[in-house]
Amino acid sequence: MYDIITSNLLYNGNGDNMGYKELYDIALNKINSDHIKSIHGIKEPMIMISNAYPGVWLEHVYDSIIYGDLFNDYSLAVNTINNFIDLQNDKGAYPCFIKDLEGAGYSQIQECVSFISLGLYVYKKILDKEFLIKLYLSGKKYIDFLYKYRMTRGLGLPEAFVGYDTGHDNSARLDNYKYQGCYRINGERVNSDILPDKAYITVDMSANLYGNLNSMAKIAEILNLNNDMDKYSKMAKEVKEGIFKYLYDDKTDYFYDLNYDNTFIYVKSSSIFHLFLEHVLTDKDMINNIYHKYLMNENEFNSKYPIPAVSLSDKSRLTHKMPNSWGYYSQALIALRCNLWMDDYGFNKEYDHILSMWAEGFLKNFNDNPFSQELDPKDGISSGASLWYSSAMLLYMLAYKRLNLQ
Repeated sequence: MYDIITSNLLYNGNGDNMGYKELYDIALNKINSDHIKSIHGIKEPMIMISNAYPGVWLEHVYDSIIYGDLFNDYSLAVNTINNFIDLQNDKGAYPCFIKDLEGAGYSQIQECVSFISLGLYVYKKILDKEFLIKLYLSGKKYIDFLYKYRMTRGLGLPEAFVGYDTGHDNSARLDNYKYQGCYRINGERVNSDILPDKAYITVDMSANLYGNLNSMAKIAEILNLNNDMDKYSKMAKEVKEGIFKYLYDDKTDYFYDLNYDNTFIYVKSSSIFHLFLEHVLTDKDMINNIYHKYLMNENEFNSKYPIPAVSLSDKSRLTHKMPNSWGYYSQALIALRCNLWMDDYGFNKEYDHILSMWAEGFLKNFNDNPFSQELDPKDGISSGASLWYSSAMLLYMLAYKRLNLQ
């Protein structure tokens, strides 16, 4: 599918009189011609993010799966997952990125969607037992890494050492972090197993661990490893209990990150939706409460262009409006990841609406900022950060096909 396709569209770059079909052709051609390639001596091609991010980040493994779903071709997803596994370091950490020029880096986690779960999804599409076994053995090393190096506080939940661990750049939830980016010694990035001095516990990283453990249990069941299935099921249950014990605030019915001093970081971050994304939430009353109180509330996350990275009611957003801001803008990555949970929870129509607004936003911003990573949640104006962003183009193509846009 990803051979370069030459469009018969006469595109002059100004977007005049452009419709949804023309924009789809442009996105598809851009992905196929400029984004799918081999990098840094790695033979197997992957989907590059953008010129602003020249390579593949761990959190963008999902891009290749969306491409697979769109075109029933999971070869890029297999390549991407295999490459991250092959570059797993001796401590068990996956690369946080594989850059075009410098190769693999290990300075932060930045997983954002549980990697083992994505691998299991791909296995169910390709039914390659060797792929599954490779994923499982790699997953065991990764889980061991998190428990050995990322649970220094002894609470049973994984810890963020630096802001980049979360992938939520420029969010107020990171304002108290000493290292809002990555940790450096003498100007050099150090690997993600080295603790700077303070550890934070985050909702999204905890949800990711739950998702990974739950998927490890499912893989163990497929492989008839009953003891391991019981082991990982038990570990997943313990992580879920820890999330409710340490991160849930019953006064506001919200889940917050835990500061290094065991106090809540009171920022209403979109990380709460990772509890849906990783299917942590199962209680119908709680799901219904979050749905009505936050997800569908126009003063919280139901903005005109959904879903803002922090709630509209959170005052911190007023001082965090800058390009590449997970403290203000609605992010294409958030909308793309909704594909992992909204249908499962019965929010099909809500997701259709989200996709329709993003499609509208991409179209109206194309003249000035083609396929940027983020939109203003209120007026849909793009910040211009990371143009021709892979996740943005894939989100648009998903919307185009799902909604049958014309």
